[in-house]
Amino acid sequence: MLKNFFQRYGLSFVMVASYFGSGSIFIASQAGVEYGYVLIWAVVGAVLLGFMAQDMSARLGIFGDTLMGFIRRRLGRGPALGIALFLSIGCIAWALALTAATGMSIQLLTGGAIPWQPLAVLAGFAAIVVGLLDYSRVEKIITAMMFLLLVLYLWVAVASGPDLPQLARGFIPSVPDLGAMGLGAAILGTTALWPNFFLESILVRRKGWTDGSHVKVMRTDLTIGYAVGGVITLSIIVVAAAVLRPAGYTTLDSFIAPGEALATVLGQWAMVVFLIGVACAAFNSIVPIMWTVPYMILEALDIDHQVGSSRAFKGIFAGGIAIGMFSPLVAAVTGLSVVQMVTLFPAFNGVFGLPVTAALLFWAVNDRRVMGEHTNSWRLNLVNVTLVIFAAYVAVRSGRGVLNQIFGGMLG
Repeated sequence: MLKNFFQRYGLSFVMVASYFGSGSIFIASQAGVEYGYVLIWAVVGAVLLGFMAQDMSARLGIFGDTLMGFIRRRLGRGPALGIALFLSIGCIAWALALTAATGMSIQLLTGGAIPWQPLAVLAGFAAIVVGLLDYSRVEKIITAMMFLLLVLYLWVAVASGPDLPQLARGFIPSVPDLGAMGLGAAILGTTALWPNFFLESILVRRKGWTDGSHVKVMRTDLTIGYAVGGVITLSIIVVAAAVLRPAGYTTLDSFIAPGEALATVLGQWAMVVFLIGVACAAFNSIVPIMWTVPYMILEALDIDHQVGSSRAFKGIFAGGIAIGMFSPLVAAVTGLSVVQMVTLFPAFNGVFGLPVTAALLFWAVNDRRVMGEHTNSWRLNLVNVTLVIFAAYVAVRSGRGVLNQIFGGMLG
């Protein structure tokens, strides 16, 4: 049965694992702490927008070309390589945050017996090993970890005893203030993840999805994966609204704060579950995000990029994660805490990576020379335009603040 499942499905879990990292956990927790169940609707909207963006990326790969292949053919190798290298900076920033989060989670789970810094380095080495396995094995590992996350966070959510009428009202859109709008945008920004636009357009062919007959299977796969990711995010908001908010938390200023509150109200087991979940989510995100780097660079140069067999792919992938292992040094130089890294570095990608890739995706799926009769409908174009406008708005409003927060400790 499992073999049949992975023959047809599984790619969406790689995509969802890519966006659902430690930053998503802390953003969702903060939403529940500050606004209770009010922003549940934002999760639903973000999942739908993420689903449709991935659908466009998948159709581009099935009917036309990969996203970076399209960029190379339209702009040439030089500009394509420039875009790939620029976007790769964001992926490495993610790797820095994710190795740090994995290391800190394990440090806290072991009672501080081992500092997070060497654990972050070990997490990087482990990610290199996993990421160079055959694609089908990686897909199975990531899918298993996503279902583990689902079980863990549903377990805590049910135990937290949520207010069901208030939870139901959270599905009705409302924005009580500008802070809620900002958190709603953050939820959207972490769900519509730009590396996935490149990955989905490449990996559809690994699944054997090569013509119109595979679109239905692809969409079923996306439905399953994004449903799991959405339920996990909703569970985290529910836990924060039902446990952390009543406990008096108004902000999450330390890595352990959510776990401590859960332990106080539900018992030590809840803290352990929370930390295992953060460690799994952070580690699970490293591989697909860092796959994007060699895929983009090699496609920009029109060089073969088979996972596990291409020496160039292996070298770039391992080299990118090796830089990501320097998270302890980055923390020391910039003065950033692990919590700041896991929230600010994804924000950096939302400011600089999402606007570029959303615009490029919009261009690609409307190019008749590439897509033929399968170009976007007006409905999908409305979704894509919304994503482009949102990305531009976030970049304009948040760019300077994000850079100041990242480099402020180093420059101050």
